[in-house]
Amino acid sequence: MEGFVLRYASLQGVKLASQRGRVLRGANLFRANLAGAHLFNVDLQGADMLKANLAGANMNEAKLQGVDLLGATLDGTRLERVQWGDASVNEQAARESLSAGRKKDALEKFEEAEEVYRTLRQAYDGAGRFEQAGVFFRREMTMRRMLLPMWSLDRLWSKLVDTFCAYGESPPRVIVSATLINLIVAVIFWLVGINGPDVGLNREDGRIGIDLGASVMNNVLSYFHCVYYSVVTFTTLGYGEMTPPTLLTRNLAAGHAFMGAFMMAMFVAVFGKKMTRG
Repeated sequence: MEGFVLRYASLQGVKLASQRGRVLRGANLFRANLAGAHLFNVDLQGADMLKANLAGANMNEAKLQGVDLLGATLDGTRLERVQWGDASVNEQAARESLSAGRKKDALEKFEEAEEVYRTLRQAYDGAGRFEQAGVFFRREMTMRRMLLPMWSLDRLWSKLVDTFCAYGESPPRVIVSATLINLIVAVIFWLVGINGPDVGLNREDGRIGIDLGASVMNNVLSYFHCVYYSVVTFTTLGYGEMTPPTLLTRNLAAGHAFMGAFMMAMFVAVFGKKMTRG
Protein backbone atom coordinates (compact mmCIF):
# COMPACT_ATOMS: atom_id res chain seq x y z
CA MET A 1 0.00 0.00 0.00
CA GLU A 2 3.03 2.26 -0.27
CA GLY A 3 2.19 5.55 -2.00
CA PHE A 4 -1.60 4.89 -2.12
CA VAL A 5 -3.70 7.98 -2.91
CA LEU A 6 -6.63 8.06 -0.48
CA ARG A 7 -7.55 11.73 -0.46
CA TYR A 8 -10.92 12.37 1.20
CA ALA A 9 -11.37 8.59 1.61
CA SER A 10 -14.00 7.44 4.10
CA LEU A 11 -12.13 4.82 6.14
CA GLN A 12 -13.87 4.92 9.51
CA GLY A 13 -13.02 1.87 11.58
CA VAL A 14 -10.76 0.37 8.89
CA LYS A 15 -8.59 -2.44 10.26
CA LEU A 16 -5.00 -2.24 9.08
CA ALA A 17 -3.39 -3.47 12.28
CA SER A 18 -0.78 -6.17 11.85
CA GLN A 19 1.94 -7.67 14.01
CA ARG A 20 4.29 -7.44 11.03
CA GLY A 21 3.12 -3.93 10.23
CA ARG A 22 1.31 -2.63 7.15
CA VAL A 23 3.28 -0.30 4.92
CA LEU A 24 1.66 2.96 3.81
CA ARG A 25 4.81 4.98 3.38
CA GLY A 26 4.25 8.15 1.40
CA ALA A 27 0.50 7.54 1.21
CA ASN A 28 -1.74 10.52 0.48
CA LEU A 29 -4.38 10.64 3.21
CA PHE A 30 -5.31 14.31 2.86
CA ARG A 31 -8.60 14.89 4.73
CA ALA A 32 -9.16 11.15 4.97
CA ASN A 33 -11.64 10.05 7.62
CA LEU A 34 -9.86 7.46 9.76
CA ALA A 35 -11.97 7.88 12.87
CA GLY A 36 -11.80 4.76 14.99
CA ALA A 37 -9.38 3.09 12.58
CA HIS A 38 -7.06 0.31 13.76
CA LEU A 39 -3.59 1.40 12.67
CA PHE A 40 -1.49 -0.47 15.20
CA ASN A 41 2.15 -0.82 14.07
CA VAL A 42 1.40 0.72 10.67
CA ASP A 43 4.34 2.26 8.79
CA LEU A 44 3.18 5.73 7.64
CA GLN A 45 6.58 7.36 7.22
CA GLY A 46 6.39 10.36 4.91
CA ALA A 47 2.62 10.14 4.55
CA ASP A 48 0.47 13.22 3.96
CA MET A 49 -2.16 13.24 6.72
CA LEU A 50 -2.97 16.92 6.44
CA LYS A 51 -6.34 17.59 8.12
CA ALA A 52 -7.03 13.87 8.46
CA ASN A 53 -9.60 12.76 11.03
CA LEU A 54 -7.89 10.34 13.41
CA ALA A 55 -10.31 10.71 16.32
CA GLY A 56 -10.42 7.56 18.40
CA ALA A 57 -7.98 5.73 16.11
CA ASN A 58 -5.52 3.19 17.50
CA MET A 59 -2.07 4.27 16.29
CA ASN A 60 -0.01 2.59 18.99
CA GLU A 61 3.53 1.76 17.85
CA ALA A 62 2.95 3.36 14.45
CA LYS A 63 5.90 4.80 12.52
CA LEU A 64 5.11 8.45 11.87
CA GLN A 65 8.47 9.99 10.99
CA GLY A 66 8.07 12.72 8.40
CA VAL A 67 4.26 12.66 8.50
CA ASP A 68 2.42 15.95 7.93
CA LEU A 69 -0.23 16.14 10.68
CA LEU A 70 -1.08 19.82 10.28
CA GLY A 71 -4.76 20.31 11.08
CA ALA A 72 -5.28 16.63 11.94
CA THR A 73 -7.91 15.69 14.52
CA LEU A 74 -6.45 13.59 17.34
CA ASP A 75 -9.27 13.55 19.88
CA GLY A 76 -9.02 10.29 21.79
CA THR A 77 -6.35 8.92 19.46
CA ARG A 78 -4.14 6.25 21.02
CA LEU A 79 -0.52 7.21 20.49
CA GLU A 80 1.52 4.97 22.77
CA ARG A 81 5.08 4.14 21.73
CA VAL A 82 4.73 5.99 18.43
CA GLN A 83 7.95 6.65 16.52
CA TRP A 84 7.94 10.39 15.79
CA GLY A 85 11.53 11.10 14.79
CA ASP A 86 13.57 14.07 15.95
CA ALA A 87 11.43 16.77 14.30
CA SER A 88 8.18 17.17 12.40
CA VAL A 89 8.26 17.56 8.64
CA ASN A 90 7.13 21.17 9.16
CA GLU A 91 10.08 21.95 11.43
CA GLN A 92 12.50 20.31 9.02
CA ALA A 93 11.14 22.42 6.15
CA ALA A 94 11.38 25.55 8.31
CA ARG A 95 15.03 24.98 9.15
CA GLU A 96 15.86 24.22 5.52
CA SER A 97 14.17 27.47 4.45
CA LEU A 98 16.03 29.38 7.16
CA SER A 99 19.36 27.96 6.00
CA ALA A 100 18.50 28.95 2.42
CA GLY A 101 17.70 32.51 3.49
CA ARG A 102 13.95 32.25 2.86
CA LYS A 103 12.93 33.83 6.14
CA LYS A 104 9.25 34.33 5.26
CA ASP A 105 8.82 30.67 4.29
CA ALA A 106 10.71 29.62 7.42
CA LEU A 107 8.41 31.62 9.71
CA GLU A 108 5.35 30.10 8.06
CA LYS A 109 6.69 26.57 8.55
CA PHE A 110 7.74 27.28 12.16
CA GLU A 111 4.17 28.42 12.84
CA GLU A 112 2.84 25.21 11.30
CA ALA A 113 5.25 23.14 13.39
CA GLU A 114 4.10 24.94 16.54
CA GLU A 115 0.50 24.03 15.72
CA VAL A 116 1.39 20.38 15.09
CA TYR A 117 3.33 20.10 18.36
CA ARG A 118 0.50 21.80 20.26
CA THR A 119 -2.00 19.30 18.82
CA LEU A 120 0.20 16.37 19.84
CA ARG A 121 0.81 17.83 23.29
CA GLN A 122 -2.93 18.20 23.83
CA ALA A 123 -3.56 14.66 22.59
CA TYR A 124 -1.04 13.21 25.04
CA ASP A 125 -2.30 15.42 27.87
CA GLY A 126 -5.84 14.19 27.23
CA ALA A 127 -4.63 10.60 27.38
CA GLY A 128 -2.75 11.19 30.63
CA ARG A 129 0.64 10.57 28.95
CA PHE A 130 2.28 13.52 30.62
CA GLU A 131 5.91 12.56 29.98
CA GLN A 132 5.36 12.52 26.22
CA ALA A 133 3.17 15.63 26.47
CA GLY A 134 6.12 17.39 28.09
CA VAL A 135 8.37 16.49 25.15
CA PHE A 136 5.96 18.09 22.68
CA PHE A 137 5.38 21.08 24.96
CA ARG A 138 9.10 21.82 24.81
CA ARG A 139 9.08 21.47 21.02
CA GLU A 140 6.05 23.75 20.84
CA MET A 141 7.77 26.42 22.92
CA THR A 142 10.94 26.10 20.84
CA MET A 143 8.93 26.79 17.68
CA ARG A 144 7.31 29.76 19.37
CA ARG A 145 10.78 31.09 20.19
CA MET A 146 11.82 30.73 16.55
CA LEU A 147 8.95 33.05 15.59
CA LEU A 148 10.32 35.87 17.75
CA PRO A 149 12.71 38.52 16.38
CA MET A 150 16.28 37.22 16.39
CA TRP A 151 17.80 39.70 18.86
CA SER A 152 14.74 40.45 20.99
CA LEU A 153 14.74 40.20 24.79
CA ASP A 154 11.75 37.85 24.61
CA ARG A 155 13.71 35.41 22.47
CA LEU A 156 16.73 35.64 24.76
CA TRP A 157 14.56 35.02 27.81
CA SER A 158 12.89 32.06 26.10
CA LYS A 159 16.30 30.58 25.29
CA LEU A 160 17.47 30.99 28.89
CA VAL A 161 14.35 29.25 30.22
CA ASP A 162 14.96 26.42 27.75
CA THR A 163 18.61 26.16 28.76
CA PHE A 164 17.98 26.19 32.50
CA CYS A 165 14.90 23.96 32.76
CA ALA A 166 13.68 22.88 29.28
CA TYR A 167 10.58 25.06 29.68
CA GLY A 168 9.77 23.52 33.03
CA GLU A 169 10.10 19.91 31.88
CA SER A 170 13.49 18.94 33.33
CA PRO A 171 14.32 19.26 37.06
CA PRO A 172 17.75 17.62 36.46
CA ARG A 173 18.60 20.38 34.00
CA VAL A 174 18.01 22.96 36.75
CA ILE A 175 20.45 21.08 39.01
CA VAL A 176 23.08 20.77 36.28
CA SER A 177 22.72 24.45 35.35
CA ALA A 178 23.06 25.53 38.98
CA THR A 179 26.15 23.35 39.43
CA LEU A 180 27.83 24.78 36.33
CA ILE A 181 27.01 28.35 37.37
CA ASN A 182 28.58 27.76 40.80
CA LEU A 183 31.73 26.22 39.32
CA ILE A 184 32.14 29.04 36.79
CA VAL A 185 31.56 31.81 39.33
CA ALA A 186 33.99 30.05 41.68
CA VAL A 187 36.66 30.42 38.97
CA ILE A 188 36.04 34.18 38.90
CA PHE A 189 36.29 34.42 42.69
CA TRP A 190 39.45 32.31 42.54
CA LEU A 191 41.03 34.62 39.98
CA VAL A 192 40.19 37.89 41.76
CA GLY A 193 40.56 36.56 45.31
CA ILE A 194 38.29 36.65 48.34
CA ASN A 195 38.91 37.51 51.98
CA GLY A 196 38.98 34.32 54.00
CA PRO A 197 39.78 32.91 57.44
CA ASP A 198 43.27 31.79 58.31
CA VAL A 199 43.25 28.32 56.77
CA GLY A 200 46.86 28.25 55.62
CA LEU A 201 45.95 29.17 52.05
CA ASN A 202 45.78 32.96 52.30
CA ARG A 203 48.11 35.01 50.17
CA GLU A 204 50.19 37.76 51.74
CA ASP A 205 47.35 40.24 51.20
CA GLY A 206 45.03 38.03 53.26
CA ARG A 207 43.02 36.70 50.37
CA ILE A 208 42.26 33.20 49.11
CA GLY A 209 42.76 32.82 45.39
CA ILE A 210 45.16 31.84 42.67
CA ASP A 211 48.81 32.20 43.60
CA LEU A 212 51.34 31.49 40.87
CA GLY A 213 54.07 31.18 43.46
CA ALA A 214 52.26 28.48 45.44
CA SER A 215 52.12 24.74 44.79
CA VAL A 216 49.52 23.16 42.53
CA MET A 217 47.87 21.48 45.51
CA ASN A 218 47.58 24.81 47.35
CA ASN A 219 45.93 26.38 44.30
CA VAL A 220 43.54 23.45 43.95
CA LEU A 221 42.56 23.75 47.61
CA SER A 222 42.11 27.50 47.16
CA TYR A 223 39.74 26.87 44.26
CA PHE A 224 37.68 24.44 46.35
CA HIS A 225 37.39 27.11 49.03
CA CYS A 226 36.09 29.46 46.34
CA VAL A 227 33.61 26.78 45.26
CA TYR A 228 32.43 26.61 48.86
CA TYR A 229 32.07 30.39 48.98
CA SER A 230 30.21 30.34 45.66
CA VAL A 231 27.75 27.71 46.93
CA VAL A 232 27.00 29.42 50.27
CA THR A 233 26.46 32.69 48.39
CA PHE A 234 24.27 31.00 45.76
CA THR A 235 22.10 29.39 48.42
CA THR A 236 22.03 32.68 50.40
CA LEU A 237 23.40 30.75 53.39
CA GLY A 238 26.25 33.22 53.95
CA TYR A 239 28.17 32.06 57.03
CA GLY A 240 30.28 35.21 56.84
CA GLU A 241 33.74 33.72 57.31
CA MET A 242 34.57 34.66 53.72
CA THR A 243 33.82 38.06 52.21
CA PRO A 244 34.26 39.80 48.83
CA PRO A 245 37.11 42.34 49.09
CA THR A 246 36.25 44.78 46.29
CA LEU A 247 33.23 46.55 44.85
CA LEU A 248 33.44 44.30 41.77
CA THR A 249 33.38 41.09 43.78
CA ARG A 250 30.63 42.44 46.05
CA ASN A 251 28.43 43.13 43.05
CA LEU A 252 29.30 39.71 41.64
CA ALA A 253 28.36 38.07 44.95
CA ALA A 254 25.08 40.02 45.08
CA GLY A 255 24.20 38.98 41.53
CA HIS A 256 25.18 35.40 42.29
CA ALA A 257 22.94 35.34 45.36
CA PHE A 258 20.04 36.71 43.30
CA MET A 259 20.64 34.04 40.65
CA GLY A 260 20.67 31.40 43.38
CA ALA A 261 17.33 32.51 44.78
CA PHE A 262 15.87 32.48 41.27
CA MET A 263 17.26 29.02 40.43
CA MET A 264 16.04 27.48 43.68
CA ALA A 265 12.56 28.88 43.10
CA MET A 266 12.69 27.53 39.54
CA PHE A 267 13.66 24.06 40.79
CA VAL A 268 10.76 23.99 43.27
CA ALA A 269 8.33 25.08 40.54
CA VAL A 270 9.62 22.60 37.96
CA PHE A 271 9.85 19.72 40.41
CA GLY A 272 6.36 20.45 41.72
CA LYS A 273 4.98 20.56 38.19
CA LYS A 274 6.51 17.20 37.29
CA MET A 275 5.29 15.54 40.48
CA THR A 276 1.72 16.81 40.25
CA ARG A 277 1.42 15.84 36.58
CA GLY A 278 2.62 12.32 37.33
